[in-house]
Amino acid sequence: SGEYYLYSLIQAAGWPIWLIIIASVTAVGIIGERVLALRISVVTPKGLLPRVIREYQERGVSKDMLVRLHSHSPLGQVFAAGLKNIKSTREVMKESIEEAGRAVSHDLDRYLTTLGTIASMSPLLGLFGTVVGILESFAKFSSQSKVSFSVIAPAISEALVATAAGIFVAIFAYTFHQIITRKVYELNTYIKAQSEILILKA
Repeated sequence: SGEYYLYSLIQAAGWPIWLIIIASVTAVGIIGERVLALRISVVTPKGLLPRVIREYQERGVSKDMLVRLHSHSPLGQVFAAGLKNIKSTREVMKESIEEAGRAVSHDLDRYLTTLGTIASMSPLLGLFGTVVGILESFAKFSSQSKVSFSVIAPAISEALVATAAGIFVAIFAYTFHQIITRKVYELNTYIKAQSEILILKA
């Protein structure tokens, strides 16, 4: 069956293949978490800026408003930081917004370093697995006086499974790392633009 064939390939590739499997599971987990966490409706809900400006013009800034904004979304956190210093100079307000923006940006970047590390390390893990597999094969065949290519070839082919798996995981992790990095950049740009409008209109 397919499951048995897959398991036999994993066994043939040697113990380093398990490191690649752990890396792939970690990458899938990070990608899933980031895709959910970086949704526009979660990070930069539409219509928040007009609502904030309207509430400020009608009722001013209250502690309740700041608490609601801070817990609302990352964009709300940046707005709350600025409105907290609404009675100070625009320069102070801008600095507080930038500081909050850096904190939000750091949160948006969460786990991306790990994903990038998986993308760069997976091929090396695969190559390591192949080398280990080939060494084990040669050690096994060394006791035999005559070894034909037809015997060695399957062993080498099985050892190369680790390299193939490592490259596949690397391509997968790198592709999503680039996509998510671009998404984070777009969200940060939008947050900065919205914050500048808030400073002008508040």
